[in-house]
Amino acid sequence: MKLNDALRKAQTLGLDLVEVAPMANPPVCKIIDFGKFRYDISKHTKDKKPASSKLKEIKFRVNIDEHDYLTKIRHAEEFLDRGNKVRVQLQFRGREMAHQEFGMQLVEKVRDDLSGMSQVEMEPKITGRNITMALAPLPANRRKPKFTMPKASDQSEKSSSPIPA
Repeated sequence: MKLNDALRKAQTLGLDLVEVAPMANPPVCKIIDFGKFRYDISKHTKDKKPASSKLKEIKFRVNIDEHDYLTKIRHAEEFLDRGNKVRVQLQFRGREMAHQEFGMQLVEKVRDDLSGMSQVEMEPKITGRNITMALAPLPANRRKPKFTMPKASDQSEKSSSPIPA
């Protein structure tokens, strides 16, 4: 159909002529309500967004080994670097409840180690058999990772250790 005919037909129906596929040969157009069309597109793009969780959780135990601790801290730094919040949860089992101060020391160590990447959103709090703390990422220009290698030097410094001495 010619452009003038299509425009006239759309005006008589009280609708709009919308170009749907501009790259097609010839371009494809529809006679529809443009407001509804935009609304449908926004709904479609909203549904396509990945349902990524903005709150990540890292679980610790009181007697965690140093290597396991560093692995969990690296993961937490990666989550914070992506802009996610991190909930740090320390779980007590059995007789560990008798020495909750060790758990608080570990949570404070986590807070200090991640201080270059985050700020404390919720102070460490004992609830039942758990200690919970929430960390929010710092603005991107103020983040200083301690345990993960910077992205720019990944290729040039493969042999150096990511763990500070």
